[in-house]
Amino acid sequence: MMDEDFADRKTSRAVAITVGEDLSTLSEADLHERISALKAEIVRTQETVAARGDVRSAADAIFKS
Repeated sequence: MMDEDFADRKTSRAVAITVGEDLSTLSEADLHERISALKAEIVRTQETVAARGDVRSAADAIFKS
């Protein structure tokens, strides 16, 4: 049970990133996980922005016709 709690906390730390968080308490492995998670979030955000641009372009095309 205790091992499962530890695993849950470790997993949730990588998932719940707080901007400006004190990084001095994180291990090197945790920092690499954080970087990977942040890069994945940047890609996800860029894809969302691109998708919204596509929707806006389609709406503009409809209303300009």
